[in-house]
Amino acid sequence: MNMSYLEHFNLREQPFRLTPDPEFLYWSKQHARAKAYMESTIWLADGFVVITGEIGSGKTTLLQSFLSELDDNVVYAVVSQTQLTPTQFLQSVLTEFGFKPFEKRKVELLDMLNMYLIEQYANGKKVVLIVDEAQNLSRKVLEEIRMLSGIETHKEKVLRIILAGQPELRGTLESPSLKQLVQRVRLRFHIGSLDRHEMREYIEHRLEVAGASEKGLFADETYDIIHKYTGGVPRLINTLCDTALLCAFADEKPGVDRGDVKAAVVELNWEEHESTTGIHQKLQQIQDREMNGNVTRLEVRSDGAVVSEQSFPPGRIIIGRSPDNEVYIKSKFVSRHHAQLISDNDGAVIEDLNSTNGVFLGEKQIKKYRLRDGDVISVGVHELVYRNLREADEMIEDQLDDENEADDEGDIDEQETA
Repeated sequence: MNMSYLEHFNLREQPFRLTPDPEFLYWSKQHARAKAYMESTIWLADGFVVITGEIGSGKTTLLQSFLSELDDNVVYAVVSQTQLTPTQFLQSVLTEFGFKPFEKRKVELLDMLNMYLIEQYANGKKVVLIVDEAQNLSRKVLEEIRMLSGIETHKEKVLRIILAGQPELRGTLESPSLKQLVQRVRLRFHIGSLDRHEMREYIEHRLEVAGASEKGLFADETYDIIHKYTGGVPRLINTLCDTALLCAFADEKPGVDRGDVKAAVVELNWEEHESTTGIHQKLQQIQDREMNGNVTRLEVRSDGAVVSEQSFPPGRIIIGRSPDNEVYIKSKFVSRHHAQLISDNDGAVIEDLNSTNGVFLGEKQIKKYRLRDGDVISVGVHELVYRNLREADEMIEDQLDDENEADDEGDIDEQETA
């Protein structure tokens, strides 16, 4: 980009470049919460966090911001090349920690890593492993990560883990073969697209960081059309806004108007973003659930914060303090096998397994109860939010039917008018 482009709009640097840059990071509520979850790995001895988001949602920039603020007592490794065998993965981690671990057997690599972690713990250091693009990890490598998360001294675990990846990572983690790994995950969060208000703040923030002296470089009329074609995905916003600036610059305009954005859309050969109608997203939710057969979702909360979220196919689910349970809640107020939930295509029944502190729906203690979608059950100091996924799918399908009927009626009206 030559300087005349920047000089024309009184900018110091390019505001919408695609390379991750923490200085340009816009702190939406979602990004702030995701970062808070990452930071929790530092003060939680058994910190294990999964962050997912669409391509271009800002995950990598968020990781860079998190890493730039770590204290000197934190040692970290970042692995972003993830199409690896378990041995190659261990080699990558050790290389990040300064070793030359090549031409060694897997058992030797594990021993090296184990000794390193114990040594760092003895020196008062906290060790964090960050895996970016984690959706590409094989199940064997994910199982290796589960094993690593269990390395501990006689007092506490010594490796904090952050997995960041695209939405497919969520589907992978729902696999029954990875149930033990999911039980180790303490917090999960998905970074969604920006809404129209957040998108406008995002654009104005990047322009301000780039040196724009005042707001209004993008006319008010431009934001609706930008959102329509980007769906609120930051990387797409950057591409469209940068192209729109070029179009305005070519016509020697002082700012970007609706015509410039439309010209940019034509130049990029874009169609409306599929998520802006909501239909694609709703259909995808149904297809995902039909594929994995899940009918029940349980969200575990503590002090109002989401601790974990898991989906299950029909069958029996045990909830308790023991790690072998399907829903593992590490709390002294929860019994080893506290309650069971039996789900089928019609719903679910929860039953107290003679726990010490009982199972409650509001203020009422329950022994056996058929759940309704949205019910909040208390076990100890934790809350379980129950979702009937079959019911949710039916509601979505009804909404889509209504939308299709409205479209059909509109077509008939247009034909009659013609």
